[in-house]
Amino acid sequence: MSDSLDLSALRRWPDIEAPNLVAVDAADRLLLDTAAVVLATPTSGADSPDAVAPGSVAIIGDAFGALTLGAVSLGASPVRVHQDPLLGERALAANADRLGFSDSFTSLGLVPELVADASLVLLRLPKSLDQLDEWAALIAEHAVPDVVVLAGGMVKHMTLAQNDVLGRHFGEVRAGLARQKARVLTASVCIRAARESASETPSAGGHREAERADRLGEAEWRSRWPKTAVIDPPGIMVSAHGGVFAGASLDIGTRFLLDHLADANPRATTAIDLGCGTGILAAALASARPGLRVLASDQSAAAVASARETMKLNHLDDRVTVVRDDALGSLPDASAELIVLNPPFHSGTTVTADVGIRLITDAARVLAPGGELRVVFNSHLRYQPTLRRLVGETRQVARNAKFTITSSLKS
Repeated sequence: MSDSLDLSALRRWPDIEAPNLVAVDAADRLLLDTAAVVLATPTSGADSPDAVAPGSVAIIGDAFGALTLGAVSLGASPVRVHQDPLLGERALAANADRLGFSDSFTSLGLVPELVADASLVLLRLPKSLDQLDEWAALIAEHAVPDVVVLAGGMVKHMTLAQNDVLGRHFGEVRAGLARQKARVLTASVCIRAARESASETPSAGGHREAERADRLGEAEWRSRWPKTAVIDPPGIMVSAHGGVFAGASLDIGTRFLLDHLADANPRATTAIDLGCGTGILAAALASARPGLRVLASDQSAAAVASARETMKLNHLDDRVTVVRDDALGSLPDASAELIVLNPPFHSGTTVTADVGIRLITDAARVLAPGGELRVVFNSHLRYQPTLRRLVGETRQVARNAKFTITSSLKS
């Protein structure tokens, strides 16, 4: 990798920073070293020593900017990048500004323009197989037919199922050697492109890939996202993109909270579903209380897209506003009367209560005096002292074998 970028200088800010949380890891470094080989390998008959033309590199799942800025330092500028978390986008922007790379990349949503005509894609393997499937489908459908996808991760978080997901969309998936407990999968030969090529200019290899594509069926390589399902009760149709928590289903924490929402600040005229995911809580509140104005907020691009679609499916988009935000950073103090929250307890793959505490802190700021924060959380996290300190009087509403629901009134 080029010496022009010191990866150790990267920071996670404005995301949580702690000794056990890093901005760059061995998988980022291995991906960049593997990409350097691809970028330096001439293509057959190429006039230029570069295998990949400028502007044809896309990056998906960069955490805090290591892949994007690393690729730029390897000569891949300009780079297109998609990061699902808003804090990841902001960390990349902050790192780029400090290191002088601000004009070298463009941040995009999970849209065709992200990978259109891309010949090299660097991808951090996500925890969710559904998220990987949506990403791979987008690449296979819109990148160049001979695109090379380098998908990396830490070995402890990798599974053979990830190879299978990539194999739905690419005819060739091979694993590289592990280094410092990291590994890179290389995917190539788009099944879609192989089918189209075989129909135009038959060849033995093309026929094999076309036959494989036919066996898989068109739905396997063409994007099947978002998925929809009806959650009953409360009779809400939910839309879910691959990267959203729990997908087109109802996680047990949210289900428990739904059963204890009816008495949450019944006089409220404004409510917020903080960390809304697919928007089920926001939709349930708006459906049950016609006079309530609801805002659904999440920092995940997949969650926001899913929640907006959920509101449209349930004819609630005129009463529920969905925003992508860092906690409730765009809202003024003391502006909401009811906030509901099912906080995550991971930052990436690291288990931490810090994410939940950060959301509770901002909820306390946005709650109006007398407003209520209703939270469901894994009981072992013991958020009650934090809720009393940051919000005010806190009581237990319900508890089962795994979760606790509390109600906190703003002092």
